[in-house]
Amino acid sequence: MSSLTAPRKGTVEGIPRRRLHDWRKPRWFVPLLFSGGALAIVLVMTIFPFFNTLILSFTDATMLRPGHFTGIDNFVQLWGDARFTRALFNSTLYVFCVVPFMVVLPLILASVSAGDGKFMGFFRTSFYLPVVMGAVAGGLIWTNLLDSRGLVNGVLSWLNVISEPVPFLTDRWLILISAMVVTAWMGMGYYMVIYLAALANIDTTLYDAASVDGAGPVRRFISVTMPGVRNTMALIAMFSSVAAFRVFSEVYILTDSSGGPGGNAMTMTMLIQREGTGLQAQTGYAGAISLVMFAILAVLLALQLTVQNRQEKDA
Repeated sequence: MSSLTAPRKGTVEGIPRRRLHDWRKPRWFVPLLFSGGALAIVLVMTIFPFFNTLILSFTDATMLRPGHFTGIDNFVQLWGDARFTRALFNSTLYVFCVVPFMVVLPLILASVSAGDGKFMGFFRTSFYLPVVMGAVAGGLIWTNLLDSRGLVNGVLSWLNVISEPVPFLTDRWLILISAMVVTAWMGMGYYMVIYLAALANIDTTLYDAASVDGAGPVRRFISVTMPGVRNTMALIAMFSSVAAFRVFSEVYILTDSSGGPGGNAMTMTMLIQREGTGLQAQTGYAGAISLVMFAILAVLLALQLTVQNRQEKDA
């Protein structure tokens, strides 16, 4: 008589069908096992700080005391604060000046380095190197270059272009322009990679047809490349607008944390950092500035999304 016995009726390989069905039934907590860690990080690092800032913005809280509810007093004070007005203007100017370059220049770099030439890999790596370098290292490099005794002033003086050092790091407008150059230099490689992925999806026969029609490189770039990556250009415009309005490291390092003479080159994030840190920090006032900045960015993103959706519908 064989020692092996056949499974009993109503079982699958000896396991009762009901128990097997219960095991295969989806459990509500299974997705949380995979996403719970990420959700906890978002809750602790993003959602909770946002609502905490929202509450603080309506109080007179400081670093050493919780404060009391003051209504909209902080927001009324903002519009009479010359520092806030100046910082808002600087951040807005930063967006209008930087974003066009961040949209167009990386596209040109991507178009030039999109081929399979012998040195294209070297060029792409060189353009992307500032992204890997980081804001602090890049800012320190440019601080040394633009110093009154730095390389840029030294070369201009050697060429007899200037008679005295250019105040790149002490004049309000030159500080902002210098910071914009640093921002563009550090961000072009990142957006170039995004454009390279978009360029790979353009049908190469369009370039061949344009060449047959007698279109040169510039004409092909305008008529084929730019329409082919239009959605990517809108996406990069959105990303770079938010990054430009939130600029901090470049101006902070170039001005040695002072925001320029009298704080005239200070941006919104620098003002929040100055008001919200230290023993004399006005955390309630800093929260109000943060909330205004959040509202401005929300409106900016909504406008960009609206324009992008209309362009897609027209297309």
